[in-house]
Amino acid sequence: MSKAVITLEPLACPSCLKKIESAVRELNGIDHNNVKGVFNASKIRVAFDENMLTVEDIEKAIENLGYPVIKSKVKIA
Repeated sequence: MSKAVITLEPLACPSCLKKIESAVRELNGIDHNNVKGVFNASKIRVAFDENMLTVEDIEKAIENLGYPVIKSKVKIA
């Protein structure tokens, strides 16, 4: 399992963060129990199986919702 911290543009409301968390949890290869959004920092922390998807796949799912990704930092376990 790899872990990523994805930094987004500032979010307008907590419901935006919930929407992003839900979309990320639906991706195959995501550890559903390890998706955590931090509203004040506009970040999403996620654990994922790097054999099933990449951080770019996660970024694309977020951007498809209309939330631009600023940067991502991945730590491979």
